[in-house]
Amino acid sequence: MDGEPERAEAVRLGLEAAGCAVVAIAPDVADLTARVRASQADVIVCDLDDPSRDALESMRALNRDEPRPVVLFAERGAPEQIEAALEAGVAAYVVEGLAPARVRPVLEVAIRRFRAHEALRAQLAEARATLEERDQIAAAKRRLMRDEGLSEPEAHRRLQRMAMERRLKLGPMAAAYLNKKPAIQIE
Repeated sequence: MDGEPERAEAVRLGLEAAGCAVVAIAPDVADLTARVRASQADVIVCDLDDPSRDALESMRALNRDEPRPVVLFAERGAPEQIEAALEAGVAAYVVEGLAPARVRPVLEVAIRRFRAHEALRAQLAEARATLEERDQIAAAKRRLMRDEGLSEPEAHRRLQRMAMERRLKLGPMAAAYLNKKPAIQIE
């Protein structure tokens, strides 16, 4: 992405010299997510004089909706700009333009950083799901204890038995019990 045709051509040549296939060139960040989705680009390379708030917001939307490694080559690198770009999902922020010899290493670092970030994001989502499931199990046990007058170990065993009888895991059984879904009759 580059608003200056001459500079965009230089970037394209630099990328191709580094062994990359350029699938699209965009003059601006308008509809960035749709453009990336349509092009199926693996890595997004942006060459901007001064990343605007609109450009960074487009990159944030891209990171949310079509996550890809984004490399930003910029003429200026104020600390607050770099911080805002990284928060928007930019994997690499390179100041003072695109040097053909640096293209391949910068792309490789950006791809690795992106993958590491995505792995952490997946781990966080998994941890949140696990905590939510534990909270549901605890809530289901509290309801069984209250409604049935059971002790905590008895409520846990009852929930386990209900899950086994319905061939469900404990978490989905707890959720079903809390929601009292009609398809699953609760004892």
